[in-house]
Amino acid sequence: MDFLKSAVASAIAKGPPFPYSFGDKVDLDPSIWSLYNGTRREDGSDCSIFSFDITANRSALPLARNAVKKLRTMRHPGVVKVLDTVEVEISQITGEESIAKPLPKSDSYIYIATERLVPLRWHVKRKSLSPETAKWGLCSIAKTVKFINDEASSVHGNLKVASIYTSESGEWKLGGFEVLSNVKDDEAVIYTYGSLVPDSSRYTPPELAKSGWDALKRSPHSAVDAYQFGALIFEVFNGSLGGSDQVGQTKGIPPSMHSSYKRLTNANPKARLSVGHFVEQGQRSGSFFDSPLIKLTDGVENLGVKSETEREAFLDDLDQLTDDFPEDFFKMKVLPELLKSVEFGGGGPKAFAVVMKIAGKLPNDDFDSRVTPVLIRLFGNPDRAIRVCLLDNLPRMIDRLSQKVVNDKIFPQIVTGFTDVAPVVREQTLKSVLVLINKLSDRTVNGELLRYLAKTANDDQPGIRTNTTICLGKIAKNLGTSTRAKVLIAAFTRSLRDPFVHARNASLMALSATSEHFSDEDCAARIIPSISPLLIDKEKLIRDQANKAIEVYLQKIRKAAAGMADTALPPESATSGGPQMSTPQPAESSASAASAWAGWAISSFTNKISTAAGEIESTTPNGASATAPAPASKPARPAASSQTASSLHRQALKSPTPSSAPLSRTSSSGGMAGGESFFADPEVGDDDGDAWGDMDDSNDTADLFGGGGGDDAQSFPRPSVGGGTAGSSRTASGTGGGGATPFDDGAEPDFAGWLAAQAQKKSAIGGGGKTLPKGLGKAAATAAKPAGAAKKTLPISKKPAPAKKIDMKPKESGDDEGWGDGW
Repeated sequence: MDFLKSAVASAIAKGPPFPYSFGDKVDLDPSIWSLYNGTRREDGSDCSIFSFDITANRSALPLARNAVKKLRTMRHPGVVKVLDTVEVEISQITGEESIAKPLPKSDSYIYIATERLVPLRWHVKRKSLSPETAKWGLCSIAKTVKFINDEASSVHGNLKVASIYTSESGEWKLGGFEVLSNVKDDEAVIYTYGSLVPDSSRYTPPELAKSGWDALKRSPHSAVDAYQFGALIFEVFNGSLGGSDQVGQTKGIPPSMHSSYKRLTNANPKARLSVGHFVEQGQRSGSFFDSPLIKLTDGVENLGVKSETEREAFLDDLDQLTDDFPEDFFKMKVLPELLKSVEFGGGGPKAFAVVMKIAGKLPNDDFDSRVTPVLIRLFGNPDRAIRVCLLDNLPRMIDRLSQKVVNDKIFPQIVTGFTDVAPVVREQTLKSVLVLINKLSDRTVNGELLRYLAKTANDDQPGIRTNTTICLGKIAKNLGTSTRAKVLIAAFTRSLRDPFVHARNASLMALSATSEHFSDEDCAARIIPSISPLLIDKEKLIRDQANKAIEVYLQKIRKAAAGMADTALPPESATSGGPQMSTPQPAESSASAASAWAGWAISSFTNKISTAAGEIESTTPNGASATAPAPASKPARPAASSQTASSLHRQALKSPTPSSAPLSRTSSSGGMAGGESFFADPEVGDDDGDAWGDMDDSNDTADLFGGGGGDDAQSFPRPSVGGGTAGSSRTASGTGGGGATPFDDGAEPDFAGWLAAQAQKKSAIGGGGKTLPKGLGKAAATAAKPAGAAKKTLPISKKPAPAKKIDMKPKESGDDEGWGDGW
């Protein structure tokens, strides 16, 4: 012993002998101990510390030392868990110890560090225990006392509310081991010091009150604990015990417990019911300890080894538990066991549903520390049943998960479901996007997520394709502004051609809901032309929805057009001269409107025909021009008064025969080859659109969905817009623009493959693979030709074709024939 004291003194000299810090003092019933909240210095974990001042209470030192000894040796789930103990009784200690809250100076003490505890007295005083929780706690204490009496052959001798504590999990833990003794020990401390236990008179059995503690030797050793357990039952259900005369009264005690309770408190110790038998009676079917909460306590620790049938029955009982059961027990005991069962023991989706029900009541800090790490591991589990269960319950947990955890740890695991072979996994993964979207970074949404949505948009399951369209419509506001319109237009217009009727309907509804995200130009040039074919769809559902959708976009375009200027042409005085088309004025009636339209075309030629002198010049394919000799004589100009407007109109529309004079081609990029019709060019083919230059007005790279890249006009129907030079005759006449080639979606293209395809198309166009249409030259080549360069003269045919006479005589038919084939 001297060696131990010197070792402790040496340890104190070097540093704190007790690796725990003291916190606030906890109120207790009369006791030899002082209870403090504490923390472990090493990791900051919570604990409780029982402190005994040897100097101030030396007469009770045998009780304190007995408690330390029995707590360290008595191992049972219902007994207070001891972490560490220390006893110091030397006079060399001076000064205050390094503790969070200094204690009175003492050179002798006993410390017991335990799990964090709360006195049961707190709950009893407040009457915060529900009947079910009280029975659950009493059952736990009864099993612990049974173990002490039967297996340990000992007597507790100090059963009362002050000896019981609740742990962090809400479980009732038995302490108060000051006089716990083995009945086989003739020198047991209970015989000598039993009467020194504070406030023991209220709980002492009648036989001990008469004959002292030696009467234990003449009666069953379990009799004392049975009587005191009966007093404990009364105190728990009534809040306090005034004296021994109240023991045995049934006030406040559940009726199902009356009979067994009275036998516990029998005045004759030999006729008393032992605590072990009390437990057995209570656990009979329909008895007072036959409750779901008590069954849960018995089965939760063995959940991992239960059969599937037993586990299903256990989970059914667990799911039916009401909210008046102890939340701390579910958080600290049930939840960890269920999580282990789900992760390792085959608990399955049903166990996880119960997990989420319990976890929903946890504070955020507890959820992060106890549930989140397991969820991250579960999302990495390849079991499809677990994955589907996780995705189903994602709305219940998403608010508890931080954005960093979702974006960096959970989403990379979830995306594996987009390519799973099981359709149900792909569909549930797709539906989870709406839940996850607000927790994902912009980079993830506009990058990885869109790549996977492009694949599901081309899924072989029509339902998944439909849900992808719905998903894109709902997350439109989360997409980047630079790619949103391109992605949505490409995805929705492709879905409009889906053979599955509900996919087309979903696309129309999505277009109606996302109209504010598209520019006026996209609405007019790309969306309305894509919706139009569905106006005569074979399904009435689609026709009706198409009418609603197109009306949305028509209203938007009309509103935009109402705010536009009447014309973009410069004033006539600002022009450099030459023929100018007159602008029609608004008519006052429908009849005048029709005449104004006809008069617009006729008056244009009538007013300007006097200025249309000379021959039409055109450029050669290589941009050089050739000049032919001027004709010998200039034909006389017909008088305007001798011809009607209708005949002049027909003359302007009628294609003349090639002139006998040779044609001269000048460097004007806007001219037409001689002998060609003004309104019709039979030799202009499908490649005519290339003459208008690069139709792509976007410098962005082709997006994932192919919605606005360099060859967008080749991927989706898009009306061509005149892009020729300012002096082009075709621009003035409104003809010559080649139509865009519609995208062939017969093979259901994959949006993700468009990127490479568009890049190849751009490189092919850049390589000069296409030739220009006949009669048109590249403006760039003309502009690049240096000034004053020599003109190349085309060979002149030796035998020019005879000039065709123009018939100036008006036809006898009506004016309607003025819209002839030439038009």
